[in-house]
Amino acid sequence: MRDRRDLPKDFSWGVSTAAYQVEGAVGEDGRGPSIWDEFVARPGAVRDGHTGEFACDHYHRYAEDVALMRGLGLDGYRFSIAWPRIQPAGSGPANPAGLDFYERLVDALLAVGITPLPTLFHWDLPQALEDGGGWLARDTAYRFAEYAEIVAERLGDRVPAWITFNEPFVHMVYGYALGIHAPGRTLMLDALPVAHHQLLGHGLAAAVLRERGAQVMIANNLSPVWPASQEPADVAAAAAYDALHNRLFTDPLLLGRYPDLSAYGVAPDLGGCVRPGDLELIAGPGLDGLGVNYYNPTRIAAPTEPGGLPFAEAAIEGVPRTAFGWPVVPDGLRELLVGLRDRYGDALPPITITENGCSVADEPGPGGTVLDQPRIDYLAGHLDALAAAVAEGVDVRGYFTWSLLDNFEWAEGYEQRFGLVHVDFTTQRRTPKASYAWYRDLIGAHRVRHAR
Repeated sequence: MRDRRDLPKDFSWGVSTAAYQVEGAVGEDGRGPSIWDEFVARPGAVRDGHTGEFACDHYHRYAEDVALMRGLGLDGYRFSIAWPRIQPAGSGPANPAGLDFYERLVDALLAVGITPLPTLFHWDLPQALEDGGGWLARDTAYRFAEYAEIVAERLGDRVPAWITFNEPFVHMVYGYALGIHAPGRTLMLDALPVAHHQLLGHGLAAAVLRERGAQVMIANNLSPVWPASQEPADVAAAAAYDALHNRLFTDPLLLGRYPDLSAYGVAPDLGGCVRPGDLELIAGPGLDGLGVNYYNPTRIAAPTEPGGLPFAEAAIEGVPRTAFGWPVVPDGLRELLVGLRDRYGDALPPITITENGCSVADEPGPGGTVLDQPRIDYLAGHLDALAAAVAEGVDVRGYFTWSLLDNFEWAEGYEQRFGLVHVDFTTQRRTPKASYAWYRDLIGAHRVRHAR
């Protein structure tokens, strides 16, 4: 079993955040309302009524946060750009103050040798576009490409690679199918057009970005799928779930076609929203990189009641759990990466782990220290699994842990803490945790080892 010391010399180390989760300043400098601003105002939508109004105040404190990143010795910083800061109504001319903020951030990163890796969409759709149908509307894909062009025109000379979408599967399911996240719709399988229109938006934006010489990636939450048993019904249910969770957003990009969704009673045209030429546009010339967000495997059984979804989620027993209750299975990352290589072969581009981390119930102790050994153990185990996948021939170029800061964790508000840095959300004081020092030392040791 290889460990993290075996990662290659040019391996890239980073951290990730997202705009609505860290920036705050939701009503400043011309930013328009997003679907999350509307969603958090609904009674009971978010734990304890929390909102992203202030979050980590990164909008004003970005220089302090860049200094923390510099202290880690990072190669890269993955962040997202808030579409409502750039186009407050989701279309029309750019808001100069919004572009100015991201230009300041990018320049601050470059000044300390950190490569910016911006994500264009991390779930904060302008509310005006949602009022017009959101991602259920094909037109939103075209508005997304216009927004991408505006941002690339300002920042493209300093940004070598872009991520178009973060976790389009999660946004479709939690936002449009189940209503757990913004915009809070409960459409179940009628949410499938959201998948196609996000992918169409990716294809349209990718063409714009490549015209400027940039590399293009997409980041999705992927999960190895385990059947609850080897009984045919459980195996079939697991295959159906894998098609929805993993293949729905990778097959079109890498193979130019949608997976078999007949278990859901869905035709290959996803109910008529796929038009001639769409899949060719989505696949385009291929991805320059695939972002993989990994947290845990999924165990699937056959449904117990007829007439619903063709699968049922089953518990994974006998493993540790995070404060969020998610099972901790580090080798699932190796399994996932090797499985992607085996499934897609030469069509699979280089991979970057764009999110991996865990929530720990950590608070400052005596002397203000934050001892988060469970997070250190989690990261160490997953990096060992990553190194094992590399040893098996998977081309993985970098690792971005989630997250730099404790932040607004969507429907969980400020309850779940994922950061290497503790944030007191009342005072905005930042306190590096033990995991911060561990990650800093890991990165430093990697560089020393390869400098010999």
